[in-house]
Amino acid sequence: MMKTITLALLAAGVLSACSMAPKYVRPDAPVAAEYGVPSKADNNQVRAVDIGWRNFFTDPRLQVLIGNAIANNRDLRVAALRIEEARALYNIQSADLLPTLNVNATGSRARVPASISNTGSSVVSSNYQVGLGLAAFELDFFGRVRSLSDAALAAYLSTEEAQRAAQISLVSEVAKAYLSERSFAEQQDLARQTYESRVEAYKLSKQRFEVGASSALDLRNDEALLQTARAAELLAQRQRAQAMNALTLLVGQPLTDLPPAQALSSQTILTDIPAGLPSDLLTQRPDIRSAEQTLLSANANIGAARAAFFPRISLTAGLGTSSNELAGLFEGGSRSWSFAPQLVLPIFDAGRNRGNLNLAEVRKDIAVANYEKSIQVAFREVSDALVARDLLDQQVEAQRLVQEAQAERFKFATQRFQNGIASSLDVLDAQRELFTAQLSLVQVRLTRLTNAVDLYRSLGGGLVETTVATAPAATPAPATIK
Repeated sequence: MMKTITLALLAAGVLSACSMAPKYVRPDAPVAAEYGVPSKADNNQVRAVDIGWRNFFTDPRLQVLIGNAIANNRDLRVAALRIEEARALYNIQSADLLPTLNVNATGSRARVPASISNTGSSVVSSNYQVGLGLAAFELDFFGRVRSLSDAALAAYLSTEEAQRAAQISLVSEVAKAYLSERSFAEQQDLARQTYESRVEAYKLSKQRFEVGASSALDLRNDEALLQTARAAELLAQRQRAQAMNALTLLVGQPLTDLPPAQALSSQTILTDIPAGLPSDLLTQRPDIRSAEQTLLSANANIGAARAAFFPRISLTAGLGTSSNELAGLFEGGSRSWSFAPQLVLPIFDAGRNRGNLNLAEVRKDIAVANYEKSIQVAFREVSDALVARDLLDQQVEAQRLVQEAQAERFKFATQRFQNGIASSLDVLDAQRELFTAQLSLVQVRLTRLTNAVDLYRSLGGGLVETTVATAPAATPAPATIK
């Protein structure tokens, strides 16, 4: 009996290697072979995916914030728990590949009254059994169980990649929230300084108006500029507070005991990141790898759906001892066994199996579309960041020159007004344009830094803490955005 069961299990193990799942072929990337913008690619440069976030973000305060976010962010914690959930589901599913053996021990006593007994007198019977049981083990001749296990494994790996993608997004979101807070802080300081300087100008204008040296129009123009600066300060203050709230949520704990903050204009960041080719994204982006694992899972489910059309064979067996007396369980001649193979051949199921197969195939088509879309989204994100990279460098420089020109204009207008050559309207207009240029410079600096963060994220950077050394490559030197 044991020989028969052993041979059946060995045969099941050999035949379970058979799978009816379609052969997986990775879909072609639905994007161009190269980005539309020339990349500063260099084979000797470290890829973004190998650049640690501590090397990319050199601000000590930002480094602490990112480290705390990775440790405490609740969304990232849920993503990690999803991995544990998927791993448990895979372990449950893969357990069906092996037989389940149980030790069974039963005992019963029953009394049959004389009125229904065959002997005409009451009978008390006993039955005791101890043995090893094999519970409904499916012989996976057509790979149904194997396909379900493969699908569960791919789902687990997809969840793992999704967690990595969540960390990359978290690192970039913390960085952008911090840079936004720094931008609003600079705008608030700039507006406060402008307001304080305009308070003095307004006092002088009011004195001139009271002695008849200037008109009410000049006084109201000065007052309008004064309140404009005040309104800008209050707006920046509100935006800064909201940015701090967003940063606190991302970090997952109160923002205390942090290193001193650096000004936005003092931020150093890696700008010369090689983008490589679009095909590199398939290995660099965890979200693309996650989508492909989902596709693999859907492909394996087709194999399970196809196998449902074929016979399903399962074994139930038991080996042990039986006796009508507890003391006689292990005496000679008490051995007992049972062997109950079962064959289920689907004949008519009202189209259920066909529907399940169609469903599996449609879900695979959906997974293919999602996989291709994830590649297209990644291609667009990198392309957008590359387009903006060089142009934003030029825009920052142009805006800096605009600010310098407006500062000179304001100085000359003030001198001409003091000498009686220009009117107060010229001074007010120059002052207003200078303030606008200063705010615009802060905003374009923020846009440039945010673009660098977006390029780093879109190329898969943010998973490792420190740069992975790859000879002969060296970590690119940080470039200060002025």
